[in-house]
Amino acid sequence: MKADSQVSIVIPNYNGMAFMEACMQAVLRDAPKAELIVVDNASKDGSLEYTREHFPEARVLAMDQNYGFARAVNEGIRAATRPYVILLNNDTEVEPGFTDALVGALEADVRAFSAQAKLIQLQDPLKLDDAGNFYCALGWAFARGKDRPSADYEEQDEVFAACAGAAVYRKALFEKIGYFDEAHFAYLEDIDIGWRARIFGYRNLYVPKARVLHAGSGTSGSRYNEFKVTLSSRNNIWIIYKNMPLLQLVLNLPFLLVGFGAKQLFFCKKKLGGTYARGILKGICTCDREKKVRFMWKHFPAYARLQWELWRNIARKIIV
Repeated sequence: MKADSQVSIVIPNYNGMAFMEACMQAVLRDAPKAELIVVDNASKDGSLEYTREHFPEARVLAMDQNYGFARAVNEGIRAATRPYVILLNNDTEVEPGFTDALVGALEADVRAFSAQAKLIQLQDPLKLDDAGNFYCALGWAFARGKDRPSADYEEQDEVFAACAGAAVYRKALFEKIGYFDEAHFAYLEDIDIGWRARIFGYRNLYVPKARVLHAGSGTSGSRYNEFKVTLSSRNNIWIIYKNMPLLQLVLNLPFLLVGFGAKQLFFCKKKLGGTYARGILKGICTCDREKKVRFMWKHFPAYARLQWELWRNIARKIIV
């Protein structure tokens, strides 16, 4: 059975008129038999109407307002009818073999929850955008290899979490571990769900044979802005609270204080110090106990492995 016949591809869109044609055409070339679902977050730029008119192959779910990335992809995942679901940002262009490589990685590893593609910078294809998402004990999430030579990241590997901008997931496992946290709106929701999957004993993979060109910040507009810094800092508090049991949180507290302090100084230099601090405070004040992953002793080996990675990833951050 051809890989694309087992796949639903979910593309969230918000005012993505500049990207939709190239994104959709590349997907249809690579996976003509895939179930294609576009979730539109109440776009105002005509991209919803354009998609309906020019790509009748796609099923379009039109939201009544902009609910953000996490809600959009959840709607798409729930609507999907295939066993594998690929999430794909609208500011991407997949290369031939993308779908086959991602699905092949999951079929070869029954413990894999997700597998992400190699994201390459659209503006400079010699440079990498993302070769796997990682998180460290300092409370820093980072994309491995960002801005480094793309050719240096050709080995398949296990990663902390898959970047949801171009990744495949096992649909059935969402019912077991939960869906993306819609309160995030955007940012770090992929680290959160990847971390949760790891607690449950699953793996997340990086698959360099699945290649995709990525414009980057296609919706938010830049790497650092008030919108992104506010959500990222708030969501960062949430993912720590949700995924760390109390004893693990206490163990990592000294590292977290150093890490958040360093970030505060960084954003002060960017003239965004107040924005970052307000996001942190909002995160602390809005932690939801109902969303905290319940500690179970059967998951203790997974917590131990994760803790070692949180420490090891401090060093990895220096050499990414």
